[in-house]
Amino acid sequence: MKIFAYSVRPYDELPAFEALQKQMGFEFAWTEEYPSPENVHLAEGADGVSIITNPTPAAMLDLYRGAGVRFLSTRSIGYDHIDVAHARELGMRVSHVTYSPNSVANYTIMLMLMACRKIGTIVESGRRQDFSLYGKMGRELSLSTVGVIGTGKIGETVIRHLSGFGCRILAFDLYPKESLSGLCEYTDLDTLYGACDIITVHVPGSAHTRHMFDADAFARMKDGVIFINCARGMLADTAALVDAVRSGRVACAMLDTFEAETGLYYRNLKGTDLNNPEWDLLQATPNILLAPHMAFYTEQAVADMVANSVRGLLAFGAGGETPLEVDYEG
Repeated sequence: MKIFAYSVRPYDELPAFEALQKQMGFEFAWTEEYPSPENVHLAEGADGVSIITNPTPAAMLDLYRGAGVRFLSTRSIGYDHIDVAHARELGMRVSHVTYSPNSVANYTIMLMLMACRKIGTIVESGRRQDFSLYGKMGRELSLSTVGVIGTGKIGETVIRHLSGFGCRILAFDLYPKESLSGLCEYTDLDTLYGACDIITVHVPGSAHTRHMFDADAFARMKDGVIFINCARGMLADTAALVDAVRSGRVACAMLDTFEAETGLYYRNLKGTDLNNPEWDLLQATPNILLAPHMAFYTEQAVADMVANSVRGLLAFGAGGETPLEVDYEG
């Protein structure tokens, strides 16, 4: 089987791909380039293509299929950037990956602590040699009520790690887990919104969850809430979030992702006019911290992402089943 990989980072992903190639014996070629109609020809002759969070609409899938590609894998948990319904029409199987949930869970709790202790204000004041205490008093995570929306692998890990801080944890999920009994209290969204000092979201991006956090949702939250999104940018309406922060309803927003990030991450765009009004709006709003979608980025997670992308494609090539295959109806 031949695999072609796009958007490969030579400093971390490439060594992982090459090690797997030696272990598993597949043919492999790659490029650092993001996939586009102009470079689809690079994948000609490949059975499967591996991408990252690159937009893959129907037109791109048609081009891949025309180049002979039968399988597609995204090196990400989310797959809302792929028109999976059209892939099914083409007979193209699609997989995603799983990776260490500790990566995003650790990062999420780090952001909680940073927000609680106003680390952005402290560091910025320190750069100006302002070492006073005014405006820098924090809150204790241990005395907070934390809401976790979505208790899949990452949300569950957040709850398990948070339990060591002694805070009260409320959770919402369509499918509550008995395994979390005693660690959190499942409740409805309205109760969670009204009671929580900190809210973190860990749900997938889909047509059903797009703008789940809109003006109405923010209005129902407790005054002074800390909002954290290390999941998908599409979950939050940017304009509504900015309004909520500026009004004080949301005291602080810690974002690892935002809705209009396509085309920005993971490139060095230093000195470039981004021409991205949403980025400009978020960066210009005090009390919003925006990181470049890298909560996942640990040695273990990258190794998992590459390995599971390869495993999904090899399973397809062998005509087998794999739990990594995308649920087309999801």
